[in-house]
Amino acid sequence: MLEELNIKDFALIESDYLEFEKGLTVLSGETGAGKSILIGALSFLLGGKAELSQIRSGKSEASVSGLFTINTDSVRKNLQDSDEAQNAAEWLELHGIEIENNRVLLRRFIRDTGKSGAWINDTPVTRADLSQFSSFLVDIHGQHEHQSLMRVSEHIKFLDSRAGLTNEVAEFTKYYATLVARRKKLSEYMQNSSERLRKIDMCNFAIQEIENAKLKKDEDSLLEDEEARLSSFEKIYSSIENINGLLSDSEQGAVNSLKKIRRESSALAQMDKSIAALDERIESAFYELSDLADEFSSYQQKLVFDPNRLTEVQERLSLIYNLKKKYASSVNAPLSEVFDYYEKAKNFLNENSGDNNKEAVLKSEIKELEKLVLSKANSISARRKETAKMLSGEVDAILAKLGMKGTHFEVSLTEKTGSEIEQKCGPYGKDDVEFMISANPGTPLLPLAKIASGGELSRVMLALKTIFAQNDSVETLIFDEIDTGIGGEVAVSVGSHLKNLAKNKQIFCITHLASIAVYADNQIKIEKAVSGGITSSNVFILSGEKRVIEIARMLSGDSNNEQSLEHARTMLQKYSGGM
Repeated sequence: MLEELNIKDFALIESDYLEFEKGLTVLSGETGAGKSILIGALSFLLGGKAELSQIRSGKSEASVSGLFTINTDSVRKNLQDSDEAQNAAEWLELHGIEIENNRVLLRRFIRDTGKSGAWINDTPVTRADLSQFSSFLVDIHGQHEHQSLMRVSEHIKFLDSRAGLTNEVAEFTKYYATLVARRKKLSEYMQNSSERLRKIDMCNFAIQEIENAKLKKDEDSLLEDEEARLSSFEKIYSSIENINGLLSDSEQGAVNSLKKIRRESSALAQMDKSIAALDERIESAFYELSDLADEFSSYQQKLVFDPNRLTEVQERLSLIYNLKKKYASSVNAPLSEVFDYYEKAKNFLNENSGDNNKEAVLKSEIKELEKLVLSKANSISARRKETAKMLSGEVDAILAKLGMKGTHFEVSLTEKTGSEIEQKCGPYGKDDVEFMISANPGTPLLPLAKIASGGELSRVMLALKTIFAQNDSVETLIFDEIDTGIGGEVAVSVGSHLKNLAKNKQIFCITHLASIAVYADNQIKIEKAVSGGITSSNVFILSGEKRVIEIARMLSGDSNNEQSLEHARTMLQKYSGGM
């Protein structure tokens, strides 16, 4: 549930900090006071569209943060990275975000530069991630986003939840995925026979050619270094000869010169102890240079030009380059790519040779999986049909009480196309599910998404949420425009349903009707004010006499009328147990 909401410079709201309780909370205020702005700020926090117009006039940044409590006891054991999250705690687990004290903090901002950012706890997230995660926390119904029941793809999940099929369908999905993978593997194996035979011949030839080459690891690099030395023999020999001459082959050679310097330095150090350190460095340099001279002399003695070896190296490199040209990404690729090709060719032969019985094994596995998948799909479909009839009657009964008498709700189940051989199944079974509605007797059923009125839509959502309350993991529901076009007993019934739903959920409702507001456990008033030529929306939590005054205003438009005030007290006492 939502515990705290902090809004800064969002639209008309300068700064508001609100703490929320469980149960039913209504948001009231005069038309245009900014009630929908509060919901808009929450929608922005939950991953809604970020727009520059959301930044308060004269400010450079708008920000919203919210603290939510979540149930961490519902994380499945042995949760795998490939699993689909079923609730908020599982989503956090799969994304490696830690939870402290069953609470999670969402933050989001947008700046006048167009830059925006979002975080879940201290982890930065994309808008898509934020929206996906927050869909487990809050549903906003009306003219805003987060209308999960408006997404046809979600209808089958709601129906399965009502039917108690969620776990069974998840198990079915795994079997179905296995079947799809086996079919794909068989299809790849059963590709054009001549093509497979051609590839077998090609792999056999490649394996034989690579084996005959008797390649060694990093052989190409070693041979390239050797070729470079052999090809440059004359230059190398000439350079070594010059170096040896400069070092030690004459009286003026560096070694002899440094030897003379050393004698002079040693004598000088005997006379002046302050240069002893310098003398040691000259001595060290002499020995180092002498070692270098010996090393270069030894290197020169070993230098032998072997034209036959050069020919061998070049021929070997030519062979390796030809192998790379055939079996690597390029002639400059590492030799390891040829070895990789060799292993892949061997694996292909193992899987596609005529004596491995792979085709028969795959067909047998597919046949067994098809039987299992179809059996489970039929079982799931039968339970869906039973639940669909029951759900239609339940929704119709609630809608009648909510001022939509004559409205008929129906769950459409249609089988996917296909045959018993090419099974008519998808990841969730053999059924396509969509919620349909007829707004008036005699009118055809239309998809739920075709409902035009925000008020009607909210009441349909309320009916469904009342039914799904025990099965839906979303703990916070927000209803906007739920009172459009209703009044009297219908409004009382809407308030009663909201109150009942709030026993297990945190409910927020924007309303103009006192007969709904009096059912609330908590009431928030939004007022518009102008100061210094700047318009602001201010938010107040009402209690005691202030709430009586607000209910009186909602009843008659006159909060100072004693009769309205007394009527307000009576209604609050009757429907919310006090003030």
